[in-house]
Amino acid sequence: MSSIQCDIVSAENEIFSGEVAMVFASGVAGELGIAPRHAPLITLLKAGEVRVEMQDGSHQNYYVSGGILEVQPYLVSVLADTAIRAEDIDEAAAIQAKEEAERLLKDSEKRQDLAHVQADLAKAVAQIQAISRLKKNLKR
Repeated sequence: MSSIQCDIVSAENEIFSGEVAMVFASGVAGELGIAPRHAPLITLLKAGEVRVEMQDGSHQNYYVSGGILEVQPYLVSVLADTAIRAEDIDEAAAIQAKEEAERLLKDSEKRQDLAHVQADLAKAVAQIQAISRLKKNLKR
């Protein structure tokens, strides 16, 4: 089986580096599946999950706050401001952040920065989805 090098880095540190079978991510234009020898590509990533399929068929899930995905035939680079292993996400904090953002969106008397609140909501929802997928994969 052929492989592709995958590097996932955040502004703080390298989160993952290794040979993988596939990389799945959410680009701004849609879902992406990157296999070895994929055509070169650069795209913006949406906040959400990056899933790495290892050569043994197992998966590792990561949350990214958005960023850039660069693809070369034998290298995938994920460059994100924030990147977290799905198992390291604080689920309770993500749920609380989601509820707070939803409350602020409903509260028309408070003059909140709508774009900021919507971004916080999207981030919390993406983290909760990453945790949910991780739990689903662990049950298999």
